[in-house]
Amino acid sequence: MADPREESEPLLSRTRGGSARRIPAGVPSCHSVQVGPGAVARRDLCLDQAVVFIEDAIQYRSINHRVDARSLWLYRRYYSSTSQWTLSFTIFLILALAFIETPSSLTSTSDVRYRPAPWEPPCGLTEGVEALCLLVFAADVSVKSYLVGWAQFRKNPWLLAYLVVLLVSLVDWTVSLSLICQESCRQPGPLLRASAAWGGRVSPWDAHAADILRAYCALLLAGPRSVPVRVRRLLRPFFLMQNSSMMKKTLKCIRWSLPEMASIGLLLAAHLCLFTMLGMLLFPGEKDDRRDRQRLTYFRNLPEALTSLLVLLTTANNPDVMIPAYSKNRLYAIFFIAFTLIGSLFLMNLLTAIIYNQFRGYLMKSLQTSLLRRRLGIRAAYKVLSSMTAEGEAHPEGVGVKPQDFLQVLQKVQLDSDHKQAITEKLHSRSGDLLSADEFQKLFDEFDKRVIKEHPPRPEYRSPFLQSAQFLFGHHYFDYLGNLMAFGNLVTICVFLVLDAHVMPKDRDDFVLGILNCVFILYYLLEMLLKVFALGLRGTWSPPAMCSIGLLTAVLLVLEISTLAVYRFPHPGWKPEALGLLSLWDVTRLVNVLIAFRFLRVIPSMELMAVVASTILDLIRNMRAFGGILAVVYYVFAIIGIILFRGVIVAPGNSSLAPDNGSAPCGSFEQLEYWTNNFDDFAAALVTLWDVMVVNNWQVFLDAFRRYAGPWSKIYFVLWWLVSSVIWVNLFLALILENFLHKWDRRSHLQSLTGDLGATSEVTVELLFRDVLEEPTEEELAEKLSHHPHLQLCR
Repeated sequence: MADPREESEPLLSRTRGGSARRIPAGVPSCHSVQVGPGAVARRDLCLDQAVVFIEDAIQYRSINHRVDARSLWLYRRYYSSTSQWTLSFTIFLILALAFIETPSSLTSTSDVRYRPAPWEPPCGLTEGVEALCLLVFAADVSVKSYLVGWAQFRKNPWLLAYLVVLLVSLVDWTVSLSLICQESCRQPGPLLRASAAWGGRVSPWDAHAADILRAYCALLLAGPRSVPVRVRRLLRPFFLMQNSSMMKKTLKCIRWSLPEMASIGLLLAAHLCLFTMLGMLLFPGEKDDRRDRQRLTYFRNLPEALTSLLVLLTTANNPDVMIPAYSKNRLYAIFFIAFTLIGSLFLMNLLTAIIYNQFRGYLMKSLQTSLLRRRLGIRAAYKVLSSMTAEGEAHPEGVGVKPQDFLQVLQKVQLDSDHKQAITEKLHSRSGDLLSADEFQKLFDEFDKRVIKEHPPRPEYRSPFLQSAQFLFGHHYFDYLGNLMAFGNLVTICVFLVLDAHVMPKDRDDFVLGILNCVFILYYLLEMLLKVFALGLRGTWSPPAMCSIGLLTAVLLVLEISTLAVYRFPHPGWKPEALGLLSLWDVTRLVNVLIAFRFLRVIPSMELMAVVASTILDLIRNMRAFGGILAVVYYVFAIIGIILFRGVIVAPGNSSLAPDNGSAPCGSFEQLEYWTNNFDDFAAALVTLWDVMVVNNWQVFLDAFRRYAGPWSKIYFVLWWLVSSVIWVNLFLALILENFLHKWDRRSHLQSLTGDLGATSEVTVELLFRDVLEEPTEEELAEKLSHHPHLQLCR
């Protein structure tokens, strides 16, 4: 499987037994096959094993799985694109149920003042979808358990946790359905009523089951304000984590970093407590002094003082917390400046440095593990194929892999045609009959290159004039002219936005801007036609960037033609009434937005900017695991927030705790009209958590929920700040630095790494860092293969 054991453990477990290791009876090999009567069955099994091992190497999967004919068939079906897309869609579907389930997020706004009653799904609809998802997960864990074997299953904590989470989810789902989705302990449930209707009376077992359900429901209703706690919702993100080996590695790295983060956290806590006590002593407050009453807003008691300084640690309430004391005595500023210097500028940055130091080797460790898995899978395929050649040889020690056997295996491997073609060409370019282990390994170096098709040839013209025109419009200076025109178009749009900033859209005269946009769009069309003339149709559209530019040009042309057809040609005082779906101003805004996007064409033309942009794109692709971890944290905290704070924020006038905006203190939740920030549904909870993670004005949320829900609510928001802003953001920053520094320092080595194919291929991250990775030794590969629990190689 993708991650049959924890990543830190050897990929192939068991202590080395050498040649004396006993192979269990029935373990298949290419020389002892029970699925067929002769050599044909043995050969087919060897080919299938080699195919699976190569696919494992391509995807960096462990080869520690069953390798008999039936298991190989199931294994390939499980890892087929259809099965994996089905599993991914199931994970997405069960996570997306939170937007539809009660409380539903299907409203136009989350503002408690204007939010209409949301549409609630009928009982059984979301439960039915969830049941289908759980069935898919049950099939998934069953297949995984069978393929790795019972011995490996018992040692794999992720698979064991997968089974436990699935069982708990099924029990919780059963309770919800039996209570008719009301989550009420007073309801006997349809199971009990059906039993009574069927037999005419309730059996003792049914009554006992109902008591268990009531007790379970009472436990779930033990939260604040008796809000039902559906445990399975909190467990849903686990299905996402267990399906990604990179997310598992990321969690392990976070676990490794926690002790060091805890040490600096203790320093932060000591710093915070010390200055809190000093603040309470320095600002006791005097009842008759108005300025002292202002200071009491931040230091009236120990919890408030601690909260004020905690928020100051994030600089969210600076200088508000300092101004009342500073207005009385300027020396009080020393207290707040010292606190900020030590806490925000020293300790918080020290925390970032510690996390970065822990993460320095994270990327390399991950790539080293990936390299080992690839080498192990390729070596296993080589051993299997060479064992086929060795059957009829007099000197097995000189035996390798027959090229025709390798080509037969390559045709069965799930790999794109471009890579297959590159490997086949490399195979045909060599000399010799049999492939050695080193030659076999070098064939698969093409996996680390993203094949880029060569640029199509330009059209050939006989006329000297056409040849000169082709040279002129195909030159890169013509691209610079196009970039200059795009920049000029963007500048004109900005100028008119500034000039018309105080003019209402209905009063604007778009005559000049309309003429200029028309001229620029005609130039864009002419530029594309000249590009097609100089480079040919295929040559113009082959780069992906040119495809997007051409598409934007076509859309701009259609919009311009539609505008001229509906509103006629621009003229002074051009302010026609709205016709159709879009007014003239709406069409103009849409055109300007597309022109702004088209300006991004200048990025590939600037070398330094192109390097930075490509690095950022690679970072986004390589940090999906961190994005997944953040999604999991958001999901769990949003569900917990709904459980704790659903309905606590009420519209002004409906509660004594919600004063009108006019009577609310300046800077308060009510005065700032933060009514959309609540936990009344899942979508609103996600946005609220995002606003708190940014820590801008997060003291407003602390104060509002303290008044509406109670002082204990601060624990929730402080925990969220620690997990999101302190831990996750610093981990994210450390990983960005690690990736960017490595890629930036090694960009000059691309040509030496790519060799002759540098003009037709791009390298992956694995090849980019290959010079700093350690190749597995022959002894290490041989040892791991000798301890494979399901493969026997007889040579």
